[in-house]
Amino acid sequence: MKCIGLVTLHKLGLYNSAVRKGITETVSRALNDTQVKAVVLCGENGQFCGGADIKEFAKPMSGPALVPMIHAIEAGEKPVVAAIEGIALGGGLELALGCHYRVAHAKGIINLYFEALKLGIVDKVTDGNVVDAAMEMALSVIGRPLSPRRLSTLSTPPLANLDGVFEAAMAQVKRRSRGAMAPVACVKAVRAAAELPYSQGMKRELELMGTLMSSGQAKALQYCFFAQRAVGKWSLPNGAQWNNSRPRDIRTAGVIGLGTMGRGIVVSLVKAGISVVAVEMEEKQLDLGRKEVTGILERDAKRRGVTAPLHLISFALSLQSLRGVDLVIEAVFEDMELKKRVFADLSRVCNQNTMLCTNTSGLDVDQIASVTDRPPLVVGMHFFAPAHVMKLLEVVCGPRSSAEAVATAMSLGKRMGKVSVAVGNCPGFVGNRMLKSYMDESVFLLEEGASPEQVDQALEEFGFALGIFKVGDLSGLDVGWRVRKSSGLIGPDVNPTFPSRVRQGRRYCPLPDLLCEQGRWGQKTGRGWYLYDSAGGRVARPDPEIQRFLQDYRLRYGIPSRRISEQEVVERCVFALANEGFRVLEDGMAAGPEDIDMVYVFGYGWPRHRGGPMFHAAQVGLPRVLQRLEFYYRENPDIPHLQPSTLLRRLVGAGSPPIQQWKQYIRSTHSQL
Repeated sequence: MKCIGLVTLHKLGLYNSAVRKGITETVSRALNDTQVKAVVLCGENGQFCGGADIKEFAKPMSGPALVPMIHAIEAGEKPVVAAIEGIALGGGLELALGCHYRVAHAKGIINLYFEALKLGIVDKVTDGNVVDAAMEMALSVIGRPLSPRRLSTLSTPPLANLDGVFEAAMAQVKRRSRGAMAPVACVKAVRAAAELPYSQGMKRELELMGTLMSSGQAKALQYCFFAQRAVGKWSLPNGAQWNNSRPRDIRTAGVIGLGTMGRGIVVSLVKAGISVVAVEMEEKQLDLGRKEVTGILERDAKRRGVTAPLHLISFALSLQSLRGVDLVIEAVFEDMELKKRVFADLSRVCNQNTMLCTNTSGLDVDQIASVTDRPPLVVGMHFFAPAHVMKLLEVVCGPRSSAEAVATAMSLGKRMGKVSVAVGNCPGFVGNRMLKSYMDESVFLLEEGASPEQVDQALEEFGFALGIFKVGDLSGLDVGWRVRKSSGLIGPDVNPTFPSRVRQGRRYCPLPDLLCEQGRWGQKTGRGWYLYDSAGGRVARPDPEIQRFLQDYRLRYGIPSRRISEQEVVERCVFALANEGFRVLEDGMAAGPEDIDMVYVFGYGWPRHRGGPMFHAAQVGLPRVLQRLEFYYRENPDIPHLQPSTLLRRLVGAGSPPIQQWKQYIRSTHSQL
């Protein structure tokens, strides 16, 4: 009788030392059992293998190594068939390729987005039971020679213009990776596979892997992986937290305002399967919003080969249309009085149990809630533009926000595919509060002799996708201009011909205001810190007019221009950012450094391979950060945000404990989280 050995991968499809040990021992027994003629390798709970268990990365290697285990399977004298269901990622795909045959379910994901069957990655695709199909194949191949099925023995087909192909690939990867080591190593590993015999290619891959695994970037990426999951475990001072507070089931939602942000929020809700009523006050804006939302959803559906869920959206010109929804998200212009009027109207229109959320980027959520009849049901849901693309959602917990409201906003964010981070209610919350120091330093550097392109280049080489001045042009410089006006930094008491460089008791740079007065609002006007081919253009070019503008400004104020190094640009911008992050922690506006770092990784383009501003400070060394901030503060005593924070000094005094222990040193008496 011909017997098929069935080996099942456990632990939710992840391979760790226990799984590797189990596979090695079970396959070995099957290969040595004379009754067993073939082996089928399958996963558990509908998943083949999700790759490595990241929890093991920071630990010493234990149990059988992955590659020798795969080699042993491939070298066996009995056919081994992989039954691939669900996912086969990373090492899971390597394991499947080590088998002699591969059968996959039609709905499985093989990690690589091409036609696996056509390319020979799998031998058969089935709509039925993948294990049954694999066992059937195993029976059919018993006795066939296995040499042609061992992929490691096959030669790589020659590639025309190999040098040119890999040089182009490397140039593209370096341009996109912004200093990340892993993408560059991947190109090197693929080139080794194309040029070298299998054993030498594997040796080269092992060398590259060793360099990566011991790097600071590996530690940063592992930190991000766990931090992303940790931030969902929120808590409030009253004891309410993620695992004891039940969220509401949101089936219908309203969105007020169909500007760029509102459209993205509508799309995000609809893609999550939620029925949406979108409201605008003017018919022209409503029609424009309808056209844009419909277009985004239709393009997305076409790309994914599905039908656009347009039946889930309705558009209206009156708040009365929101009477029966479960939750409303306001996304009107960033003006406190306007938002108060909207929320007062919503209190009269909506059911008493409807949750009211504001998308404000930094206004007082409790002040907005104060005009309603339900402050406990008011929270901030601060999305980031474009909202259907950006992953971050700051859930702003007002002092009167209920646990149910916070739980619902966090849950809804997760349902929309966001990384939801609970933050406290202070001006700018976490992200924009910290961003102010970063932006202030960038314009102070312009005053002192730098150019926009010099600052941006330094920050992009650090790893940011876009430098701060390109970001400003993209977002619209007029937005910040209006915020500064509403905050009282710009007003009738400011001399229009010679605006003061001191406002509210601290150094102030009027350069952005002067730029906006010239109608240079960024990409939307074709001119900002950079020059564009036309209004709405995307390609930034240095503008000689900006150089003259800066020179005239320095002459007018008697500011000597000096040479500014790339190191100074990065340190003043990035360390000022982290320094404010320490103050955020001290004030209890973020639960921990992980929350701050995830805000910046997912909302502000912080390079993931640097972990986040707080992780980066720890990796550079807190004494070094303290020393450089002290130096820059001595040089610029009129810039308060360069003065090292109390928490930073406390941590350095405690011997710079690991970032996971920082919470022990935070002494906030008024924490909101």
